[in-house]
Amino acid sequence: MTKILIVDDHQLFREGVKRILDFEDSFEVVAEGDDGSEVQALYEQYLPDVVLMDINMPRMNGVDATEKLISKYPDAKVIILSIHDDESYVSHAMKTGALGYMLKEMDTDAIIQAIKVVALGGSYLHPKVTHNLVTEFRRLSEREHKGSFQQNDIRRPLHLLTKRECEVLQLLTDGQSNRVIGETLFISEKTVKNHVSSILQKMAVNDRTQAVVNAIKNGWVEVK
Repeated sequence: MTKILIVDDHQLFREGVKRILDFEDSFEVVAEGDDGSEVQALYEQYLPDVVLMDINMPRMNGVDATEKLISKYPDAKVIILSIHDDESYVSHAMKTGALGYMLKEMDTDAIIQAIKVVALGGSYLHPKVTHNLVTEFRRLSEREHKGSFQQNDIRRPLHLLTKRECEVLQLLTDGQSNRVIGETLFISEKTVKNHVSSILQKMAVNDRTQAVVNAIKNGWVEVK
């Protein structure tokens, strides 16, 4: 059973997330808070496996609360919840030690997947956030290599992945969710999840963000 602490100053949002998580048999919401200043005390009392932390709260924001919590409890697993998809917000939040960054527009499957990945010690970024980070990575790569970054020279990793897995990897790079990938390729969302798991295993990475970054470095995908 994965124990979850939700910290958000909007009660209706907390209740909505809790209702989503209550449908998952392996999840238990053990406590709720409405400000970052409460996090450490709640963490010590309930010892949650995952903390869902709003980034914007009135007295202590989620970034500061995460940094304070992880400085005392390095093994604490935090997912930041935010309305901001700008890479500067993401980078700042992840530097605190948070393992996940989710946008509040996420769907049910995304939040469940994020919690499961982070509970196991992996990291998870919302697909739109991944795409923005990839775009920033491309910009920095082009600057670093002064034009030697040949984006049009795409070499699909058919020595490692199947043709379908290459298509899924490209759509991951585009920041698409599992649902959209399934609709694009006319396959079920379950099949998409199986392809993603196979890609991560074959590429020897822990999460889709690492897969995308490695794929860009190797010239396996197009960054649009």
